[in-house]
Amino acid sequence: MTLIIGTAGWSISKRHAQAFPEEGSALQRYAARFRGVEINSSFYRPHRSSTWARWHDSVPQDFRFAVKMPKAVSHQCRLLDCREQTATFIENIDALGSKLDVLLLQLPPSLAFDETAVGNFFEMLSGLTDVRTACEPRHASWFLPPADRLLADLGIARVAADPFPVARPVEPGGYRAFEYWRLHGSPRVYRSAYGDERMAPFLPALMSVAGRPASSWCVFDNTAESAAIGDAMLLSSRLEL
Repeated sequence: MTLIIGTAGWSISKRHAQAFPEEGSALQRYAARFRGVEINSSFYRPHRSSTWARWHDSVPQDFRFAVKMPKAVSHQCRLLDCREQTATFIENIDALGSKLDVLLLQLPPSLAFDETAVGNFFEMLSGLTDVRTACEPRHASWFLPPADRLLADLGIARVAADPFPVARPVEPGGYRAFEYWRLHGSPRVYRSAYGDERMAPFLPALMSVAGRPASSWCVFDNTAESAAIGDAMLLSSRLEL
């Protein structure tokens, strides 16, 4: 399992329901078809430990979770003086155990790269957990060589997001031992389906990463009109995964 293909959340629309088992919870049905899911609700609010434990127990042993870090860390503290909030979050998701594969840190568009702040934050995070981290910055300063070098040195993957925050082809950055792709929908963000035509530019890179030893991720976040499930199934078929 070298490329985990999934969606943000596990909502299954009526038009895709026949592709999934009829029995079980929505997560159990989703996990029968996919081997990973991105949890975004953790960005907005904490969940009970019992909720994380239930999700852990609902999926097969080889299923994996990517969990979005809370906005208290990324948007309110802006990576500064947030050890307490970060530690609480890490403790909160502990019930996922070995099924927790990636922490996703999405930054606000206004947050520019600051070498000292970024270095201090990720060093603090590495002292709290050894879970892999993918960072999705959205300020142009994060796509320059100094930021890329620091993320690589710290072992942090920079998300390959579509639409890309800067005017150049979508590409991952930072630490490259694994990649994390987030496809938000195009041309209408969160709504448009990719289909074969819009997915085609990404296929060579995703085929390449699928052949690597370490598991990478491709998450469809175009969930507002239920396009993500269809795109994830299409990509799986194109890559024969």
